[in-house]
Amino acid sequence: MSIRLPPLNSLRAFEAAARHLSFKKAAEELHVTPAAISHQVKALEDYLGVQLFRRLTRALELTQAAQSLQPKLRAGFDSLAEAVSDLSEKGLAGPLTVGVAPAFAVKWLVPRLPGFAAAHPEIDLRISASLHLIDVLRHAAAAGNEPTQGADLTIRFGRGRYPGFRADKLCSTLVTPIYSPKLLRNDERLDRPQDLRGHTLLHDDTVYFDAEQPDWAVWLKEAGVAGIDTARGPHFSHSALAIEAAADGLGVALTLPKLAAAELGSGRLIAPFKLSLPSKFTYYLVREEAESERPRIAAFCDWLLEELRRDS
Repeated sequence: MSIRLPPLNSLRAFEAAARHLSFKKAAEELHVTPAAISHQVKALEDYLGVQLFRRLTRALELTQAAQSLQPKLRAGFDSLAEAVSDLSEKGLAGPLTVGVAPAFAVKWLVPRLPGFAAAHPEIDLRISASLHLIDVLRHAAAAGNEPTQGADLTIRFGRGRYPGFRADKLCSTLVTPIYSPKLLRNDERLDRPQDLRGHTLLHDDTVYFDAEQPDWAVWLKEAGVAGIDTARGPHFSHSALAIEAAADGLGVALTLPKLAAAELGSGRLIAPFKLSLPSKFTYYLVREEAESERPRIAAFCDWLLEELRRDS
């Protein structure tokens, strides 16, 4: 059976005043004025239809009804405080800072965050897009290259070499050309590698630690296409920029289709060729081993891995 309770503020005001036997001290505890406490208590008395205090000249005295009510309210507020404390101790409520490689943040993670917010409204998520692409042995903290520096966990693009940290591979990454349908005019075709002649090549210059990362020269060689000047064409410092340039019809970008999944799914971009070269780098979920089971971190990791599983 549903029971209609008095307003919480009036119950808190009464409980504090009854404990202190003073409206003034109750007001100080609750950061309101004594007049506000008096008003709340009067409202509670009207609601219950009983007198709770005998107001003497310089003191308050509890009525029998108040003496019965006060300890039960105190127990109730203690129980509420304990429940909130338990939730905090379990680590579900509060901030969680996630450091993310910029292109992954913009093109993959951020569009999916409404789902995480709906599943975990108690977590105050903070996304930090970091330009530090960590792929070497762990540096000293002073170098500013700790995988989890300033964050509870990070999503990094690299080889997974993070000694002292737990690093879970998130996905495999391939490199392939992509372009916008509006790039082609009239009866132009772009369904064979040799059709790239006469088209502008867009270069994804995301900084890697390995000079062997596939580029246009490597891809065209694998495709058996010669006679194309791979030095020409606009260069972009981040994958997200190269993808947007391709979507706007500037040219053909050689980049990670994983980051362009939304555009490829909608038809805004096309990946016309079967030839995809494996990237020597991929995305890793990196966090300190001792922290990996913290509820907030575990909740985000579980959600992230499930989203990636749906994408695969």
